[in-house]
Amino acid sequence: MGAFMTHCGWNSVLECVAAGLPMVSCPHFTEQFMNEKLVVDVLWVGVPVGVKGAAQWGVDAEGVLATRQDVERAVAAVMDYGEEGSARRARAAKLGRKAREAVVHGGSSFRNVALLIQHVQQRASTRNPWIEKKPSDCR
Repeated sequence: MGAFMTHCGWNSVLECVAAGLPMVSCPHFTEQFMNEKLVVDVLWVGVPVGVKGAAQWGVDAEGVLATRQDVERAVAAVMDYGEEGSARRARAAKLGRKAREAVVHGGSSFRNVALLIQHVQQRASTRNPWIEKKPSDCR
């Protein structure tokens, strides 16, 4: 797969990053516009379709306002094998490698989840007087 077209929901953005894929972004509402800014302007791994009208500000509209030509332009840009497209694919691949390294044994996400589990286990094994009291005793 060369790229992924996404509405920029957080799950699809994370899946694309983890897969090392560049994205064509076509947000519909709310936080998807902020996620698009992350993908396009911060990570530089996405090409916006260019949603127009009230929808671009996160206001619910009758529909997303983008033309067939807007989509065609964005797909052509993300699939371009020129300097810009190659750089975008390289950044996406690098993010994918970093994401995979984070979840393997000893990676940063692996360690953080292990620390969270350890913390919860320690808290569960510690006697908490508030838990052992009756609700009427806690007033």
